[in-house]
Amino acid sequence: MNKNTICLWFDNDAEDAARFYCETFPDSELQRVYRAPGDYPSGKEGDVLLVEFTVAGIPCVGLNGGSAFHHSEAFSFQISTEDQEETDRYWNAIVGNGGQESDCGWCKDKWGLSWQITPRVLMEAMAAGGDEARRAFAAMMEMKKIDVATIEAARRG
Repeated sequence: MNKNTICLWFDNDAEDAARFYCETFPDSELQRVYRAPGDYPSGKEGDVLLVEFTVAGIPCVGLNGGSAFHHSEAFSFQISTEDQEETDRYWNAIVGNGGQESDCGWCKDKWGLSWQITPRVLMEAMAAGGDEARRAFAAMMEMKKIDVATIEAARRG
């Protein structure tokens, strides 16, 4: 196990979520599924308890802890994309699989986990600062999924 691992709490479908993330994002892998050695408050002996996986290079553990806690926008994965095609692919995979659109490049998957699908061009505009950043930021504030061409046009003024 890694020294620092993100633990994501799920009701009872951590394995399904991990498999979806591994199928969707490169540099992702399902490493191991742990079954409960005995009954516990939200499950029974033999149920999937923990799932070790990597999503986009980040080590994670999915814990089937029951319905006591839920994901919120206070935690999200930010996925950097190179172009509109890659942005569309990830956005459509998440939203099209029971997820939900939000604003400014954010969306939630069907398990309630938040994702920021962020084209590189947007972060470059923000790093440039000044009027370029203000224009790109104003354009982004009007979007759900980020439109790369609109951000590029805003950068140019």
